This record gives sequence, C-alpha cells and structure tokens, in this order.
Amino acid sequence: MQIDDYVCDVLMRDLVGHDRAPSAFLVYLYLSYAAGKSGTVEISYQDLADLTGLSKSAVQVGVQRLLKRRLLSVKKETVTATPMYALHQPWRR
Repeated sequence: MQIDDYVCDVLMRDLVGHDRAPSAFLVYLYLSYAAGKSGTVEISYQDLADLTGLSKSAVQVGVQRLLKRRLLSVKKETVTATPMYALHQPWRR
C-alpha cells in the first residue's frame, strides 16, 4: 500500500508538532494501512493499541483527535459493538 504524500509531508507535522498528538498520527497511519482501498476498518481500541504499540488510552485520545479534525468517522451497531472506522482524506477534494 502506498501512503499519500500529504500524510507524511503535512499531516504528520500538523498532528505531531502543532496538535502535540503523535498518537493521532499513528492511529491514522495504521487505520490507513488496515483500511486499504475500502477506506473502512472494524477494530477495537484494544486491538488497535496492541497493533500500534500504544496504550489503550492513547489510542482513545488519538481517535478523539481524529474525530474532532474530521479525518475519521465511526459507526457502531450497539454501544458495546466493535467500532467501524471510515477514514477521510479532505485534501483529495
């Protein structure tokens, strides 16, 4: 899978440097990889934490930052269901 140049050239500096949220960048990067061409991935916080090497709370903070920045949306069938994440790439519009 190829990563969009914008992700490394701009988004990384913006999330890590400006927002001081490196967990958000790592979460976005992993979800981009896992989602592939479909743009969606179903994964729990704990699995995401295990796969990125972050703590569960760091993943939760990262996801919240991405939701706030509208780089990610989440859908759940029930409150306890595993979330389905959809990645957004507003720079492609």
